[in-house]
Amino acid sequence: MATINTELGSLENTQWVSGTYCFGNPQVGTTRQGKPFLKCLLRDATGEVQGRMWSFDQHRLKELARTGFVRIEGSAENYNDQIQLKIESIEAAEVTESDMQQLLPSTEHDIDAMFSHVTSLLQSMSHPAMRSLADAYLNDDELMARFRMAPAAMAMHHAWIGGLLEHTHQLMCIADAIVPLYGEAIDRDLVLMGLFIHDLGKTIELTWQKGFDYTTEGNLIGHIARGAIWLESKSATCEPPLPGEALRVLQNIILSHHGEPEYGALRPPATPEAILISQLDNLDAKTQMAITAVQQPGAVDGAFTDKIWGLNSSRLYRPDPLASGREGQEQDAVDAASLFPEGN
Repeated sequence: MATINTELGSLENTQWVSGTYCFGNPQVGTTRQGKPFLKCLLRDATGEVQGRMWSFDQHRLKELARTGFVRIEGSAENYNDQIQLKIESIEAAEVTESDMQQLLPSTEHDIDAMFSHVTSLLQSMSHPAMRSLADAYLNDDELMARFRMAPAAMAMHHAWIGGLLEHTHQLMCIADAIVPLYGEAIDRDLVLMGLFIHDLGKTIELTWQKGFDYTTEGNLIGHIARGAIWLESKSATCEPPLPGEALRVLQNIILSHHGEPEYGALRPPATPEAILISQLDNLDAKTQMAITAVQQPGAVDGAFTDKIWGLNSSRLYRPDPLASGREGQEQDAVDAASLFPEGN
């Protein structure tokens, strides 16, 4: 990119915007006067905004979407108490791999460290057939390379490079902490393996090389069905083989982890482990959605976020109500540390 981009995550009303951005969900709409206009989502590593170009030749859409990135100029404006971008000019842009680190949000955590911990948790499973099944996935270098990089979603939660790994790692850590509270009533191996594979289909459901989008595979099959298909083939290589109905139980975990049919579940959770995984998945996804929403600038009313569809259209309160007292405690802690240096 020849010029420095205006950061989308900190736009203010009337601010001029110039740069190259990820070009998401481009569509042609029609104004009340019957004229075509462009609507899209523009994203960089700092945030995303809705874009509108009110005078637009709809025949340009295919060319603009060719690379997944566009060079634009325009101005930020307040629309319904939210900042959006009024586009004045737009052209398709070619970007390099190094450019993509600026144009797509990425996990703030260490990818190598997260993947290593996921691997160690899988290796800690007690049943040899379950460890063999884990190896069938871990030894698939192409799949694991995509697992390390893929986003967990297009926009809802963990929608960044490394987001799928971050989401999976977080879930496995939570499960490893709480499963012992249930004693032998919950099988730790089934939970850890189920969490590891529940979203692996997203590695080919989503694409990120040209910005975040659904692949043909994602539109026709989806990550839930693909995950169940992969499990069938991976389990066939296990030595020793999976015992009894373990394969079917794991398939039910994949098919049911969205919980309800209206949210995409193909079957209801049918074991305690499947119910736990479905609930944990929902917990982590919605908690991260809330965190992302309150940390993202852009709403005109700074005290509350915009309505969030995935959280029942709730508006979340941004300020920390304990901030003033906490600042004092932090200063007290600093003072105490100076009185009692380490080692004394």
